[in-house]
Amino acid sequence: MIKQVDQFQIEFKGYLQIEKNASRHTIKSYFNDINAFTLFLESEKIFSYKDVTYLHVRQYLALLNQKEYSRKTIARKLSSLRTFYRFLGRENLLEANPFQMVSTPKLSKKLPSFMYLDEINQLLELPNHKSILGTRDRSMLEVLYASGMRVSELVSLDLTSIDLQTGTALVFGKGSKERYVPLGNYAINSLKNYLDVRLNLNPEIQEKALFLNKDGKRLSDRSVRRVVDKYVKMLAVSKKISPHTLRHTFATHLLNAGADLRTVQELLGHVNISTTQIYTHITKERLQQIYNQSHPRA
Repeated sequence: MIKQVDQFQIEFKGYLQIEKNASRHTIKSYFNDINAFTLFLESEKIFSYKDVTYLHVRQYLALLNQKEYSRKTIARKLSSLRTFYRFLGRENLLEANPFQMVSTPKLSKKLPSFMYLDEINQLLELPNHKSILGTRDRSMLEVLYASGMRVSELVSLDLTSIDLQTGTALVFGKGSKERYVPLGNYAINSLKNYLDVRLNLNPEIQEKALFLNKDGKRLSDRSVRRVVDKYVKMLAVSKKISPHTLRHTFATHLLNAGADLRTVQELLGHVNISTTQIYTHITKERLQQIYNQSHPRA
């Protein structure tokens, strides 16, 4: 077994929590990658992180390729291990970092899928506003599109997270970072309709969560995905649409309407603007389309 594995991992976990302000999901992902690498080292009779060489790293990457992991997954695993070894080096727990000379696999730039305005309008009209769950579903869809928040952020909303007077929501995002996002009139009105019937899900409810399931408990990520899937099937479009597609649609529509990239970055809760820049590729396609339709010599 790897020597001092517990000591190293405990110290690294503290580093992720305190200095990197990483979420528990991110920390779990890091340790899944580190533990998988540790098992590989033990199979190679390597029992200390200090004994790992560049050659061992290359062997591990070859194994991942052999197991047909995607480039994106390999890149993520490599990033986790690179961060771990950089931490060990900073703490003087090893002399050389075998990951310094390893390059990250090049990833193909996949443009995020988004919905056109008529498609999103049709989707938002599908829930049955005469039923309690339909009113809830319409409200969730409106909030997702109006705010661009992630599903995990949506289900973590409490009643106190929403200010209907100012039309804003306090979102608890990745890395335990909070941000305020505007909701817009459609989402606000939809929320008011939902809040009028919310208690009917369970008259004795004490749940502080904003969005509830049929039993009056906080809705889960998976439940939101099932709700979106239900209405996507009713919409009967050929493209693949997920809750995250509404986030992409939010960003795309803002940029197409003239919003600046920094504002969209702030609204999405992206740490780096490079993450937001992928949407400029979509808006460039839109600009080209408008040019081709409008210019007499296009």
